[in-house]
Amino acid sequence: MRRTATFLLALAASMTGIAHAAPPPMQTVQSVDLKRYAGMWYEIANFPMFFQRNCVGDTTAEYTAHADGTIGVNNRCRTKDGDVDSASGTATVVEGSNNAKLEVSFAKPFKGDYWVIGLDPEYRWSVVGTPDRKYLWILSRSPKLPKEELDKALAAATAQGYQLDELRYTPQK
Repeated sequence: MRRTATFLLALAASMTGIAHAAPPPMQTVQSVDLKRYAGMWYEIANFPMFFQRNCVGDTTAEYTAHADGTIGVNNRCRTKDGDVDSASGTATVVEGSNNAKLEVSFAKPFKGDYWVIGLDPEYRWSVVGTPDRKYLWILSRSPKLPKEELDKALAAATAQGYQLDELRYTPQK
């Protein structure tokens, strides 16, 4: 009996270790063509975050490629009272990332990671995350993303170790 109890405790301990194993380091897509990436993107879903706490829908991100290699960022959303909340910033490419890793700043000197971890070959959708997996955005060129395409974007996120139980879908008009 004692041997069985010891075995069960050891088995439970080893399973606990497996359940909490850290996922492998996140990988980005191979490269991003910033000219193709520029333009309007609609937020399809996200992990809730402090900076978007007042947003209730119609969230967009517009990217503008500048001649100096930086990218202008303009995020907008509709708030509870119907107003539009917006934030403008600048993104810079992380050297050696083939444009797949950016650092975005809305208030200098603070920067945040913006890693493209999934991208449709036709640039119809994009999955953006952070290396700590605390933040995730699924973006689309149109306000609605067909289920087949959404499934591909969700698969890209889960392939990078994201647990999607916190994912919140964004209402779009």
